[in-house]
Amino acid sequence: MRIECIAIGTELLTTRRLDTNSVWLGERLADLGLAFHRKTAVGDSREDLRELFQEALLRSDLIIATGGLGPTFDDFTKELFAEILGVELVEDATARADMMAFYTARNRVPPQVNFKQALIPVGAEALRNPVGTAPGVWWEDPPGHPGVRIVMLPGVPREMKRMWEEQVEPRLRPLAGRARQTLRMVVAGVPESTLDERTRAVREGHGHLDWSILASLTQVELLVRSDDPRALEGVLSDMRPVLGSDLAAVGDGNLEDAVLEGLRLRGHTLAVAESMPGGLLAARLTAIPGASRSFLGGATVYSPVAKSALLGLPAAFLAEHGTVSEATTRALAEAVRRALGATWGLAVTGNAGPGAEGETQVGTVFLAVAGPGETVSTGRLIPGDRADVQLRSTAAALDYLRRQMA
Repeated sequence: MRIECIAIGTELLTTRRLDTNSVWLGERLADLGLAFHRKTAVGDSREDLRELFQEALLRSDLIIATGGLGPTFDDFTKELFAEILGVELVEDATARADMMAFYTARNRVPPQVNFKQALIPVGAEALRNPVGTAPGVWWEDPPGHPGVRIVMLPGVPREMKRMWEEQVEPRLRPLAGRARQTLRMVVAGVPESTLDERTRAVREGHGHLDWSILASLTQVELLVRSDDPRALEGVLSDMRPVLGSDLAAVGDGNLEDAVLEGLRLRGHTLAVAESMPGGLLAARLTAIPGASRSFLGGATVYSPVAKSALLGLPAAFLAEHGTVSEATTRALAEAVRRALGATWGLAVTGNAGPGAEGETQVGTVFLAVAGPGETVSTGRLIPGDRADVQLRSTAAALDYLRRQMA
C-alpha cells in the first residue's frame, strides 16, 4: 500500500513550528506493518494544495492530510478535495451537534464561522473530534479513484492523535501487514560518529534488518526494526557487551527515565542544585510521571546570593573559588544533599555565554555528585550556543549521576 502524508500549514515551513504529526503517524503505521512512501509539508496556498492533492490521488492508495480543517480563512482542506473530486459539501448533523455541545459545556456561543467545520464532502464520513471542534474526514473510494482512501485530520496534535487512535487505526487494521517492532537503544556520552564505528560489526552481522542512528543534543539513539521479535532479541544480546555502561536505556525511556528508575530500584532519593541550567535539570526530571517517588526537589542557585542564602555557601568561599568552579559545584552538591536529606546530591555550574565570566570561557561546565560514599566531580567544555550548553549540561549531569549509581 502506497501511503502519503500531507502536513498542511504555512507555519510548518518556518522555524517556529515543526511537523511532529507525521513523525508520530509514521510510528503508528509501523506498528501496523505499514509505512509512508512520501511526506510533504505545504503552506496554506490553494494553488499548491490543489496541485498536490491531484498528484496524490494518482500515486497513493492512502492519503493522510493533517491541518486545514479549522474555521478560518486559511482552512480549506475539505473544500479543495471536494472541488477536485467534483462533489458538494453538506452539513453533518452529528458534527454540528458535537460542536454545539462543546461550546455549551463551556458556556459559550460558537461564532457563525465555526459552523463551516461541520461541512463534509458528499460520500465521505465525518470523524468525531472528542477534544475539539473540527471533525475529521474518512473518504473511501472517492469519485474517479476506486481503492483510494483519504483521511483528513486536524493539525492540533492532541486532537489528531486521539482521532487516529479511536477512529482511523481500527479501520486500517484489516489492511495491515505483518507488524514491525522497533528496538530502541539510548546511548549516552558517546558521539554519533564514534557509536557508528563501534557498532558496525554488530550491525553488519544483522544487516538484513532496518537500522537507523539518530543524534540529538542530549543522546544518541540506535533503532532497529524487524517483524521478528527474536531477531531483535538477538541484536540486543549482541549490543549489550559492545555498548557496556554507555547503554542508558532500552525502549521508550530517556536519560531522565534511566536515572529515576535507577533511584527507584535502589530505594534512593535525589536533590539537585543548578546554577547555569536555570531549573532545566529539575524540569526534565519532573516531566516524568512518578518522579516524586525519588526526586525530592532542588534549588536554582543562579546568583551568588542564592548560593549563600539557600544552600549556605559562605561569601568568602565564593569569592575565593568563584561561582563557576569545581570546588563550588562540589560544595553545592553536598549542601543540597544535606539540606533535603537525599541519598544523592547533584550540582551543575557553568558559563553558557554569550561572553566569558571572569576566567571561565563559554561552554565551561562543572558537575558534581555527592553520594553515600564520597563526592566526585568533573569539568567539561560543551560546544554550542547558550540554549545548547544549558540543555547539554543537564544531559551530562544526568549521565554522570547514572554512572556513579551503577
